[in-house]
Amino acid sequence: MDDYLNDMALFVEVVKAKGFRHAAEAVGIPNSTLSRRISALEKSIGLRLLHRTTRRIELTEAGQLYFERCKRIVEEARLAHEQLGEMLAQPGGVLRVSMPVDFGVTYLAPLLVEFAAIYPGISFDLDLTSRRIDLVSERFDVALRIGEPEDSQLIARPLASLKPYLFASPGYLQRAGEPAKPADLVNHECLTILKASEWTMHADQASNRRSITVPVSGRFALNSVAMIRRLAVLDRGIVLMPQDVVADDLASGALRPVLPGWHGDAVPIYAITETRLLPAKVQRFIEFLQARLAR
Repeated sequence: MDDYLNDMALFVEVVKAKGFRHAAEAVGIPNSTLSRRISALEKSIGLRLLHRTTRRIELTEAGQLYFERCKRIVEEARLAHEQLGEMLAQPGGVLRVSMPVDFGVTYLAPLLVEFAAIYPGISFDLDLTSRRIDLVSERFDVALRIGEPEDSQLIARPLASLKPYLFASPGYLQRAGEPAKPADLVNHECLTILKASEWTMHADQASNRRSITVPVSGRFALNSVAMIRRLAVLDRGIVLMPQDVVADDLASGALRPVLPGWHGDAVPIYAITETRLLPAKVQRFIEFLQARLAR
């Protein structure tokens, strides 16, 4: 029975790694041994679980069903061991987190320092990137993402939401004039994320709640908040982003608010995980961020 359960865990590793070589490196056994163990598992079941080629593996129909069941069993077993360990010690180990660069630098850096002080047994492997990582094959514990989740099969836990406002440099406003109402944005250079073609603006005043969607355009469309912020400081246009991101520029006078009574759509922040069965280090990290970012 022990070998059978171990082979189930090895099968899950092979599927996650999308091949025998990476899975063998992850579990620390020879590639040939791993392949032999999976073949023995298939023989004991009586069904082929994997289609093998020289370059990759593919799950059979039976393999897909078996993987979904085995993955839950393996996660439950791992979690049971870790929860028992928590009775004797604080959460520890390496916490692997993926996050957007600008969000990590602006919001997460001081929170990571505070979290690390609370849990000295945890070390950190941080990947700052804007790309959508594969939580299954790339072996991250959690991904922090801005915006609505794209993959409905992953588990998304809300952390907070960011409310963006309009800002521009004094030099740009002197040259182009200052908009008096959101509709005036159509006549301005607007610095947008990923070629956004419109901004929806909402009035802040409780007695005058209004919303308007305005077409926007400009010569620059980027996927980097840091670059958009820099271009705004260099008099290139109006930017829509959370105030915390431009706090230093506001303090120095490099940027100032535009239409301060209006804000854009609140942008949600999520912690994305592959499973609901989380080890202690991940669970504590998500709970910590929920508490701190909610402020």
